[in-house]
Amino acid sequence: MFFFDPLYLMIIGPTILLSIWAQAKVSSTFKKYSKIASTRGLTGADTAKAILRSFGIQDVTVERNQGFLSDHYDPIRKSLRLSPNVYDSPSLAAIGVAAHEVGHAIQHAEGYFPLKIRSAMVPVTKIGSQFSWPLLIIGMIFQSLALVKIGIIFFSAVVLFQIVTLPVEFDASRRAVGIIEREGILTSNENRAAKTVLSAAALTYVAAAAASIAQLLYFLLRSGLLGGRRR
Repeated sequence: MFFFDPLYLMIIGPTILLSIWAQAKVSSTFKKYSKIASTRGLTGADTAKAILRSFGIQDVTVERNQGFLSDHYDPIRKSLRLSPNVYDSPSLAAIGVAAHEVGHAIQHAEGYFPLKIRSAMVPVTKIGSQFSWPLLIIGMIFQSLALVKIGIIFFSAVVLFQIVTLPVEFDASRRAVGIIEREGILTSNENRAAKTVLSAAALTYVAAAAASIAQLLYFLLRSGLLGGRRR
């Protein structure tokens, strides 16, 4: 099986280590700044609602969501879902995360183009995630280049989605840092702490994109579609 292929470990191994480090970094950073309350004492939910009001966005609801760091913005239902650690907390970490998710709501309201592309890609990406690995594995086992090619096409959609996600997430964090300082939600020193939290979170998206690109590279090399004959 290709999971034990030295080439696979050589290409994917570094991205696995990067992913582990990124997850550890975001968890430790969030934990550190979740213990420090903001001067104004606003919770993540208060922050989200205040920013939405300041931008005149009235059709987005702020809801409590279950799970640790399960925070996200749902553009279909126009719902901002915050985990309990963010929704109810007045910590610097919670405010940074909440502001980041509001950044996505603002992107949606303003018609931010990369977000439109990512949203349009969701159905295709779901199909790609579901069928790419079975096709690639079966194709590798039975040495069917046709199945491998189809699997690579499906997996390429997943990789493209990960790449498009990067500017969307970076832009949301950039907006968040500017907004919470401009609106006086955090002081300059507190804002730097929130920026540290968001920078750590951004690493997870970089790691995910790197892992997807590395996997695609492996399949292209092993199938012979890149770099010569198939081995």
